[in-house]
Amino acid sequence: MNSPSDSFTRWVIDEIEASIDVKRRTIETQAPMIVAIAERVVETFRRGGKLLLCGNGGSAADAQHIAAEFVSRFRRERHGLPAIALTTDTSILTAISNDYGYERVFARQVEALGRPGDMVIGISTSGISASVIAAMRAARNGGMATVGFTGASGGTLVDHVDLCLCVPSHNTARIQEVHITVAHVVCEIVERTLFEE
Repeated sequence: MNSPSDSFTRWVIDEIEASIDVKRRTIETQAPMIVAIAERVVETFRRGGKLLLCGNGGSAADAQHIAAEFVSRFRRERHGLPAIALTTDTSILTAISNDYGYERVFARQVEALGRPGDMVIGISTSGISASVIAAMRAARNGGMATVGFTGASGGTLVDHVDLCLCVPSHNTARIQEVHITVAHVVCEIVERTLFEE
């Protein structure tokens, strides 16, 4: 008779294998896009621009994580790179949501903080987050580069960005796992390109 720990062990194996499978499919379909995104980030920094990142829920946490890798460091000792997560200041978030509605929570910040030559990265596993799409519209109107991190076919986000990572999955957790893996790969490419020893 199987013990509960046996069934959990099988479940753990299945979950990790599912994650690996989505990563493999991402490599097969998205590797050139990942390189293109990394090259655009490098170009943004080289020209004196900054990154603005946004997302909701787990994607908000990813925005903060990615910004931290650039501002602090990823693997190499180097000077900080300008990246701001638009998900962290509760006074700003609540003021904009209260005064303009939640859909404008990131767009208003993009309008205030963004400049031509900057890049806005919008993270939405579904590709239909209204607040993220509004931020992309604001970025384009302001002469900024736009990048989307999403899943499946990209939802409507893909129509509002210059470059879009579309993780081949409909499972939110799997998409988020790939997003942060790709973000780490992008950080590595940026550091290798800008700070070669």
